[in-house]
Amino acid sequence: MRRLVVVAALAAACASGCGLGPGKGVRGVSLTVSDDFGARTVRTVHSARTPGADTVMRFLERRFRVGTRFGGGFVQSIDGLRGGGQVDWFYYVNGIEAPRGAASTRLHAGDRVWWDRHDWSSAMSIPAVVGAFPEPFRSGVDGHRLPVQAACAPGAGAACQEAERRLTDAGIVFGQSSLAAPGGFKTLRVLIGPWAQLRADPTARRLEGGPGASGVFVRPDASGRSIGALDPRGRVVRRLGPGTGLIAATGEHEQQTTWVVTGTDAAGMLAAARALDAGTLSHRFALAVGPSLTLPLPVVPPEASP
Repeated sequence: MRRLVVVAALAAACASGCGLGPGKGVRGVSLTVSDDFGARTVRTVHSARTPGADTVMRFLERRFRVGTRFGGGFVQSIDGLRGGGQVDWFYYVNGIEAPRGAASTRLHAGDRVWWDRHDWSSAMSIPAVVGAFPEPFRSGVDGHRLPVQAACAPGAGAACQEAERRLTDAGIVFGQSSLAAPGGFKTLRVLIGPWAQLRADPTARRLEGGPGASGVFVRPDASGRSIGALDPRGRVVRRLGPGTGLIAATGEHEQQTTWVVTGTDAAGMLAAARALDAGTLSHRFALAVGPSLTLPLPVVPPEASP
């Protein structure tokens, strides 16, 4: 019921004034539609230029069969895949959960839009995902490029050097800060280090509360020696130990997105840093990695189908 109230409010907010009129259009927009936390891709489309002052909803409707409800402000189905019960469609722009309805969200140059149908019973909100890398760092949020700060934990030298090299190779301009530096609404952060140290940051520590607190389907142990990998219902299905790395993104009220590049030990941190590339992270909500491990999170059973 609470979910429907939120949906109805969003629909009402964008029911009037959803059209934005003509404009110059924007370049380099991509759109992916997937199912079950990215486990199955329906289709990805790219547009060299969109017509006029385009919105996320109009961009979607031109390329897919879309069914709506609540006055056209809420997506009910895409290409025949319907939401219902505790499964619905959600969208992210540059890896960040959209704060407004799709009909009132304008597109900007370079935006990566991702619609995914998934179970929201364990996480009514997933503030951020890693699957649009190198966004949101390169193009920004809502058309505005934001400062990026990389904060390295003491003693995480090799992982920090690798992570910073990967960010640079991806065309991301960033500054350096300490783990003690607070986040803010105008700064994107990347925290690099062992979990036992990163958990001192209040935003990062939300991961220990599971998806209901952070939107990330993991539960790192406070000691930093193991990471619980969760299924879409928030249940621990694997316990990951030595050599495991984790890349995840989260956020909270009054702060921009915080990414964590962490691990259970030095080998795990380095594995996570090496996974900072668009191909590895593409359309992942979060990712656990290791010497012989590439595990998208949440852990979706192969036979699962909402």
